[in-house]
Amino acid sequence: MANVHANVITAELGTHLRKHVAACLRLLDEGATIPFIARYRKEATGGMDEVTVHAVQKRHQELSELDKRKEYILDVIRERGALTAELEERINETLDPVALEDIYLPYKPKRNTRAQAARALGLEPLAKIIMAQNSTDVEKQAKKFAKEAGSISAALAGASDIIAEWVSESEKARNLVRSRYQRSAVINSKVIAGKEDEGKNYQNYFNFSEPLRTCNSHRYLAMRRGEEEEILKVSITIDDDEMIDRLSRMFVRSGASEECASLVRGAVKDGYRRLMRPSIENEVAAATKEKSDDAAIQMFADNVRQLLMAAPLGRKRVLAIDPGFRTGCKLVVLDEQGNLLQHDVIYPTPPANDFVGAADALCFYVDRYRIDAIAIGNGTAGRETERFIRDVMLPRKVQLFMVNENGASVYSASEVAREEFPNEDVTVRGAVSIGRRLIDPLAELVKIDPKSIGVGQYQHAVNQTKLKDSLDYVVESCVNTVGVNVNTASRQLLSYVSGIGPSLAANIVKYRAENGDFTSRDQLLQVPRMGEKAFQQCAGFLRIPGAPNPLDNTGVHPERYELVEQIAFDAKADVARLARDRNLLHSIELDRYVTKEVGLPTLTDIILELEKPGRDPRETVEETPYDDSVRTIDDLHIGQELTGKVNNITAFGVFVDLGMKENGLIHISQLSERFISSPSEVVSIGQNVRVRVMDIDTSRGRIALTMKGVAQ
Repeated sequence: MANVHANVITAELGTHLRKHVAACLRLLDEGATIPFIARYRKEATGGMDEVTVHAVQKRHQELSELDKRKEYILDVIRERGALTAELEERINETLDPVALEDIYLPYKPKRNTRAQAARALGLEPLAKIIMAQNSTDVEKQAKKFAKEAGSISAALAGASDIIAEWVSESEKARNLVRSRYQRSAVINSKVIAGKEDEGKNYQNYFNFSEPLRTCNSHRYLAMRRGEEEEILKVSITIDDDEMIDRLSRMFVRSGASEECASLVRGAVKDGYRRLMRPSIENEVAAATKEKSDDAAIQMFADNVRQLLMAAPLGRKRVLAIDPGFRTGCKLVVLDEQGNLLQHDVIYPTPPANDFVGAADALCFYVDRYRIDAIAIGNGTAGRETERFIRDVMLPRKVQLFMVNENGASVYSASEVAREEFPNEDVTVRGAVSIGRRLIDPLAELVKIDPKSIGVGQYQHAVNQTKLKDSLDYVVESCVNTVGVNVNTASRQLLSYVSGIGPSLAANIVKYRAENGDFTSRDQLLQVPRMGEKAFQQCAGFLRIPGAPNPLDNTGVHPERYELVEQIAFDAKADVARLARDRNLLHSIELDRYVTKEVGLPTLTDIILELEKPGRDPRETVEETPYDDSVRTIDDLHIGQELTGKVNNITAFGVFVDLGMKENGLIHISQLSERFISSPSEVVSIGQNVRVRVMDIDTSRGRIALTMKGVAQ
């Protein structure tokens, strides 16, 4: 089937040759990962990037599922003795799952329907007579079936039930109704009587109606969530009378006897209202839900990618604080690797207000452990703690950062945290997580279920399997894009490296603990269960800083070491000098080294890696200069300009941290002077932005912001 799939996917992509798609499918079927294919098999795939390889993989999976469904349908129809060569060809050639189900519908095993009961009474011949619409005396025909049915009227009713089922199973009729739903359907939402107070969050949808084709994904998901919580009643409708009239014209023949025509019209109306409309409405609702899910999942995945790829502080000593009021602020000291050195509690916030004691403790720890940066959780008491620290005369220059602590509590109570810190309580673990997020967001956030990170929208209302698959792909992509230091990475981080997984990651960590740091990539082959295939997939993404072979700290794959050494030999240098001497590096004539297996894409990548061995592709972290005069929502006024930090992106706008409890919202229409279809076209999570206050709703804690006309 892979060859057939290659033809289909090539036609759909329209950007790559069939041989490249076929090669990609072959690599995927052999167990190669997306990062490995995109990074190290560019010649085979025609330079497909990760996005394209992922798209090929997803489509291959969809087509494989469709193939399985076709096999099942063919078996069912074959068992019924109804499979013809023409029907088999239609089923095999269709690529549309909806069209496939329409073809299958007349042959699908049915429950005890009214039509089935009528057939059991032998009324199908009467239904055929009526449907032929030639008889001028239908009642006379029905008399022949009256005994089995119980009466003439019962016989006619049973025959009408059969006709109604025929109408509902007609491909042409279903496509007509489906098309009308796609063009003209209206989604309606009403509050269930007596649920007004309970469902205040859904008051925008208490009496809501709009064309389905213009309904945004977040509105659709909100309505469906309100329906699940039994607050709203949601329906998708079209003009039934017009649809029944059109279907009647389709099934009532010209010149038919009025008696037959009347019975057929009645059956059409019944078949549409009772059978076809509910089926198509459910189908359209499911398709809209899937489309809305995909949009929400994509938005959520994009946000998670931005969080994971956020700028790291790097290898510096950090004092992290998990703020609090009554219970005080938990303080932890972390070394350059994120290891816990010390912890304490200070009470600079109400009700204790121990400013002197807290300041003394801060100064002691900053001086004693040569602290480079302070990380403060942005939750309860975060701003108060930050302002207190800014007023303290610390003994050395220290950078101060507010860190998004969403999910820190989830981590602190997790099995991973208990394994890392079995003797510490959840408050210490939470503070450690805050500090490590500053040092390296990617390495720390992979320990937390992405759904708990606190970005996105309606993540609990979408298809959970799709969401997990999407987020796993994003995390794997980010980890392999950055690369992983095999000597410092946690088991959780290693598990996302191409070709490794949880079991092998645990073996690597255990081997490291028992034998000391790895000194070469080849040493990985000594790890239990690290076979040649796993090594091939993971080696290029693992880094060993300070290794004797400088290539072990680059993205150059071991399978190309011999080539690099030959290039160095030809340049009368060693590999270390190649990495230091950019002039020498750029003087190399790459065309000399092109072979059947190695083309210019791979050679170019090798040169780029030698230019920046071990360099992190992420940007440098920046402090956010909040306006210190703004401490509560009451300090704001319309027209005021502020600096904030983007902390969440949704389909309808962007939430901005302004340095106080409430976030502000920039509606998508206020992000740019030009039209944009997604906020991500303008901003990213963690970005510092200048905004102007447009409106303030103090009672509801809502702040409307704009970036229009504000210099960035």
